[in-house]
Parts: sequence; structure tokens; C-alpha cells
Amino acid sequence: MLHIINKSPYDRPALDSVLATGEGAILLIEDGVYAAVKGGAEENKIKGAMGKFKFYALTVDLEARGIADRVMDGITAVDYAGFVDLVADNKTCQSWL
Repeated sequence: MLHIINKSPYDRPALDSVLATGEGAILLIEDGVYAAVKGGAEENKIKGAMGKFKFYALTVDLEARGIADRVMDGITAVDYAGFVDLVADNKTCQSWL
């Protein structure tokens, strides 16, 4: 399953909810990319979940927020074509608000 998170982890608990659900892939988009920052408050949670989830972040959103150079190890930056590939490669997708 592909979980798509578009809200900041500092604003909404969507990331925590996803991490409690099981496994799959997590794509961070829009303000959700703030969870990908190296040294951020969410780093330990994400690193601890990397065995259950694969993590991705949308490049244009990282760049728009000026954090493209601060993405933690283990999170793959993808462009829009990569976003489409993730959707096509996963049987189900869940957008978290």
C-alpha cells in the first residue's frame, strides 16, 4: 500500500497514524516533506520504521520549501514521474489528511 501524506507532522498526526498501521510505502508531499528533514523531530520515528516502510519525498515540494539539501538518509526523492510510478506499482493508495 502507498500512503500519501501531505500535512506537516508539526500540524497533524497523519505520520504517526500511518506508522501505526502496518507497512508499505510512504510518499511525503506538500507540507508532509517537513518530516524528511535530517535532524528534525520526526527523524527517529522514520528511521525506526524504515524496516516496515519505504520512504519517498516529492522533489518539487522539498525544493519549494528550501529543504532539498537536508533530506535524511533512507528517504528517496522522486519527481512527478516517480510519483506516478509509485501509484502504479502499489495496488492501493491512501491519502492521509
